[in-house]
Amino acid sequence: MSEPDSIVVVLSTLPDDDRAAAIARALVDDGVAACVNLVPGVRSIYRWEGAVADDREQLAIIKTTRERVDALIARLRALHPYEVPEAVVVPVVGGHAPYLAWVAHAVAPR
Repeated sequence: MSEPDSIVVVLSTLPDDDRAAAIARALVDDGVAACVNLVPGVRSIYRWEGAVADDREQLAIIKTTRERVDALIARLRALHPYEVPEAVVVPVVGGHAPYLAWVAHAVAPR
């Protein structure tokens, strides 16, 4: 059974449905993510290269472990079309123990 504090959520934004789904599948297929939830309709307003941008994106909510987060971010960077992709790691401080154990098992190195 995994300790709850070994589970993390990684947040990232992706430009469109097709690329978001392809990246999510690759992260799960590669074993660095247990699950990726894609939330459409996110509007991101941010400063980039001296101007304020306003873009429609998808939010990826990615579940993994602390042990796998570096590999996940490396893979996300390799797949992502943005020059500087978002990767914000949020610790999980608790939750449904069987779900947390499933996350840890799903990303455990084989």
